[in-house]
Amino acid sequence: MRTYIFLPPVSKPTGGVTVLRQLADILHQSGHEAFLVARERGGWRPQGLADAAPVLEWQSLKLRESDAWVVPEGWINALAPGLYANAHCFSYVQNWAYLFSSMPEGVDWHSLPVEFLAVSDPVSQFIKETTCKDAPILRPGIDRSIFHAPESKPGGRVNVAFMPRKNKALVEQIKAIHEHRCGAHQVNWMPIDGMDAHGVAETLRTAHIFLATGFPEGCPLPPLEAMACGCLPVGFAGFGGWDYMRQVKEKPRYTPWIPLRKVPWKGNGLWCADSDVLDAALCLGEAMTLFQERDPSLMVALAAGQKTANAYSLEAQKTAILDLWEQL
Repeated sequence: MRTYIFLPPVSKPTGGVTVLRQLADILHQSGHEAFLVARERGGWRPQGLADAAPVLEWQSLKLRESDAWVVPEGWINALAPGLYANAHCFSYVQNWAYLFSSMPEGVDWHSLPVEFLAVSDPVSQFIKETTCKDAPILRPGIDRSIFHAPESKPGGRVNVAFMPRKNKALVEQIKAIHEHRCGAHQVNWMPIDGMDAHGVAETLRTAHIFLATGFPEGCPLPPLEAMACGCLPVGFAGFGGWDYMRQVKEKPRYTPWIPLRKVPWKGNGLWCADSDVLDAALCLGEAMTLFQERDPSLMVALAAGQKTANAYSLEAQKTAILDLWEQL
């Protein structure tokens, strides 16, 4: 079975596109025939990577019935070549929010011979509840050689890393609430923007807290990367984050309504409902106090974060992909 993976036309690699590239590379490096298929010549494509999966141009794509055609959610029209060839078509859903986007009028998932892959357990549950179809889970992986904790964190004021592009208006509200409650100079704000992976990791290693403000999410990597770098994350789960996010507090102000899978780690963050800026600011203040008072529960939470990050290593991702392709 040959595997072809649609590469959306983007100017730079997003998290979702990176996961598609990882999927293709893992299959290619493990002896499978695997290819990325670029829709446009002017879009981004991987370069300078050792033993990377080859990239085909759209015009060169010739699918057979025995082939697998993998397309990310939100690009439903890109399924057409696979449907015409009667190939094994998969929609890899990395963000539940786009499962029904770009759906042509008169078409629904019930009428299409398409199977699903999900990036996390919550996304798989979303697919099952909305389409009545099962979705095997292929979780992303983070490079633990890049994202790892330092020997020690800086002293002095608490450093809070955040991503300004993730719901910027809500970030500003959380910061304003926190500063009005705790004072304008209680923390150092460390924006993560326009950095490569190494720059992000270096920033996170000097941060104590990571403020997660992204939603909707399929399986958000920034909080995982923050845990790997020894931060205590605080904030929104984006629904998909509940694949690995677990509450530090025994009686948090918010608990998700979806059933959570059993995991071998304990509480790894202070999590609140998406868009709840007040609870996010309160959680931020509580996390700051844990560091200032050197609360014993902090070390337990940070250790849980390391255990969580280890479960999402590139090695774990590779094992899951190869096991699923062996079944296919």
